[in-house]
Amino acid sequence: MPTRAYWSGRIRLALVSIPVEVLAATKSTSRISFNQIHEPSGKRIRYEKVVPGIGPVEAADIVKGYEVEKNKYVLLTDEEIDDVKLEAKKSIDLSQFVDEDAIDEVYFDRPFYIVPSEEDEDAAEAYIVLRDALKKTKKIGLGQIVVRGQGSIVAIKPYGKGLLMETLRYADEIKKADMFDELPTKKVDADLISLAEELIQKKAGAFQPEKFKDTYTAALRELIKAKEEQRPPREIEEAAPVSNVINLMDALKRSVGKGGGDKGGAGKGSGSEAKPSSSSGKTKAPARKSKSAKSKSAKTAKKTSRRKAA
Repeated sequence: MPTRAYWSGRIRLALVSIPVEVLAATKSTSRISFNQIHEPSGKRIRYEKVVPGIGPVEAADIVKGYEVEKNKYVLLTDEEIDDVKLEAKKSIDLSQFVDEDAIDEVYFDRPFYIVPSEEDEDAAEAYIVLRDALKKTKKIGLGQIVVRGQGSIVAIKPYGKGLLMETLRYADEIKKADMFDELPTKKVDADLISLAEELIQKKAGAFQPEKFKDTYTAALRELIKAKEEQRPPREIEEAAPVSNVINLMDALKRSVGKGGGDKGGAGKGSGSEAKPSSSSGKTKAPARKSKSAKSKSAKTAKKTSRRKAA
């Protein structure tokens, strides 16, 4: 099934116009979502729109409200909101170009792939010209896009053989990082930094996202499949728990001595290989003390209390 375009139109650079299609670069289908079910009947829960003291209301009687004070709202109709929506534009005007590293990463929001339109024979040539020009100048093009009546800033840059568009957050959406001002300014031991650098170098490597596994989602999928097949779920391998080392120097030395773990990977236990669990499918509880052990500890406690009293 062909991917549906998020937006289609033209990228404009002065008098140059490039017909393109914008496609989503991410997907949410790998995530698991649940519905609420009434267990006795097995039917899905539905929600009614109700007003306290009145009961269920008709959709035609509902308007949007913006709270300006506690329990005080400015009411707006759908028609009034539609009137202020931006007119749909079928073009992205590249109005500015900045260096590749000029945009703080906190502004980047959502990525999209840009492909030349198949309906225009000249689209591919103009597309390649823009891509190669951005590569050689090491610049990112900035513009604005309007989708469903709302405008977003976009950054367009080379991405492999194609172009990538990323929506950007507006300046007033970004919180100031003033919480860092409260961090201590004391000087740390140079040996600590040296050990940390050595550990980082040992673990340095190429970015391989496939090595990092979403063990929570894998465990959920296994649980769902197990219940569907009426069997105990298999355990999903997780990373070993980190030991609680208090001394930072000791922790760094021990880490460097171990070789710093897997180079450039997610570490041991990051995979989602399923392992057969016990027949109950549950994590084993800690072993309980035997009655004899309990009686011995009780006798010892009594002797200690008698000595203190003496």
